[in-house]
Amino acid sequence: MNQPQSPAPANVSSNAGSNSRRTRAMLMVTAVVTLAAIAYGVYYAMVLSRVETTDNAYAQATIVQITPQLAGTVTQVLADDTDLVKPGQALVRFDPADALVALDQARAQLAQTVRETRTLYAANATFDTQIASRQAELARAQAELRRVLDDAARREPLLASGAVAREEYDHALAQAQALRSQVQAAQSALETARAQLAANRVLTDGIPVDRHPAVQRAASRVHEAQLALHRAQLVTPIGGYVARRNVQVGQRVQAGTALMSVVALDQVWVDANFKEGQLKNLRIGQSVKLQADLYGSKVEYNGKVDGLGAGTGAAFALLPAQNASGNWIKVVQRLPVRITLDPAELAAHPLRVGLSMRVSVDITRQEGASLAQSQRPAAPPPAAAAEDAARSAADALVRKIIAENRGQ
Repeated sequence: MNQPQSPAPANVSSNAGSNSRRTRAMLMVTAVVTLAAIAYGVYYAMVLSRVETTDNAYAQATIVQITPQLAGTVTQVLADDTDLVKPGQALVRFDPADALVALDQARAQLAQTVRETRTLYAANATFDTQIASRQAELARAQAELRRVLDDAARREPLLASGAVAREEYDHALAQAQALRSQVQAAQSALETARAQLAANRVLTDGIPVDRHPAVQRAASRVHEAQLALHRAQLVTPIGGYVARRNVQVGQRVQAGTALMSVVALDQVWVDANFKEGQLKNLRIGQSVKLQADLYGSKVEYNGKVDGLGAGTGAAFALLPAQNASGNWIKVVQRLPVRITLDPAELAAHPLRVGLSMRVSVDITRQEGASLAQSQRPAAPPPAAAAEDAARSAADALVRKIIAENRGQ
């Protein structure tokens, strides 16, 4: 009869060891998960809860379109795409022939107007002389009339005695009547001369020749022609890099046609588009860390929140969404936030317009405003030295023409 076999002590020991290892493994996994959760909680509390991030951000810069103010034919193109240009540098030149002809005509018209205006001032002296002459004629006529009337008055009592002939007395009366007509004519001539002087003085009183309206009108045409000649050459108002050149020599272009653009890469900022739920803690003046896909994580920019947009991108879209329609679907909106960069860092690692950026805003400081509370200081005007020089040249030309034609 076979004896029952007892379980092997080795198998029991093996199962016990396996369970112990499994338990330790589970405890280790649990400990790791717990530690990871604690670490994430600490990281969220210390870092993530104090930072708002987005990768929907792009570099922007000041872009100036070079457009002519007058129509013309292109004779020279002095800059091409990617060229670096400085403020006031010539980019495109037009054929100046029409502008030169217009300037010559305006100069001749100004000279003629100055000479014609001088006759108005000279006429004042002429009318003064005429008035003096008319007054003298009137005085002579009145004196002669008084003499004749006195003579007739002396002869009238002598008619009865026959000492004076009737014919002589009648002749004196006729002569007095003729003199009355002369006095009236002299008075009329005097009034006419005075009216002519008054009318002429209306055109000349209170202003010199060079400030007369007719002269000023002709001078403005010289200014216009001089500026048109200056504008036959297009210059850039800012420094930067040429982009989107689409003009060729010989091309006839109209006023307002975009010929090229100049991008000021030293004036780059970032437009970061944050979701609606991220905006409540964003404030003007908060510090920002930025990374560009161009350089990767090795290069980090420092910036500041400069302002929050007044509306979402959808609100200013060319075709805004019609949310009142029946098939409305909620879409999380984004608001652009303007971020300025450190100029020194920007110079060390230049950016381009439209490059993608990753943005992290430190929201621990909440004392700033979410909307601007004051107006931005007025930016300095673009370089306009060439335009000012053209106006100064036009002023000098006008003064020269007037001086040459006004006489003493």
